[in-house]
Amino acid sequence: MAYDYNKEYFISLYERHCDMVYRICYFYLSNKHDAQDAVQSVFTNILKKELKFNDFEHEKAFLIVSAKNYCKDVLKSFWMKKRVNYDEINELCTKNNKNINSDIIYNVMNLPYKYKIPVYLYYYEGYSVKEISEILGEKETTIQTQLSRARKKLKLQLEKEGFYDGKRSKRTV
Repeated sequence: MAYDYNKEYFISLYERHCDMVYRICYFYLSNKHDAQDAVQSVFTNILKKELKFNDFEHEKAFLIVSAKNYCKDVLKSFWMKKRVNYDEINELCTKNNKNINSDIIYNVMNLPYKYKIPVYLYYYEGYSVKEISEILGEKETTIQTQLSRARKKLKLQLEKEGFYDGKRSKRTV
């Protein structure tokens, strides 16, 4: 059985984007093991279809949409229950050595479902509102509204917990 798909290309693709896909899946599924399964499924799909991409941004956008769609399918399945394992949240804070306040991640995880991914893509991955709207298939104004409402909810929650006094953070990590 001959196998022509470039193994090095796939490994390189996986290494470049595995952590990002994992974080997106984790934000959707709120469970380490389900997120790992989702990452495996997303990359297995690419391997089966022998997909190659024109450039870095195309492959990144494709993986974000694939991860989002796979996770939505999992969440729609009859056996899936909404659950959050807060012990695993700190794992998100140390991926790629990016310093993210664990209190903020905890509160982002508690945001309503529709706000989590736009917040993640905007603040962690650095996408613009326009790019997020294209990736998620939403209007730019919808994304702007979701980000604004998410910021307000986060601010209120952080004030309530004593981490934010309206001017600056009281505690840093």
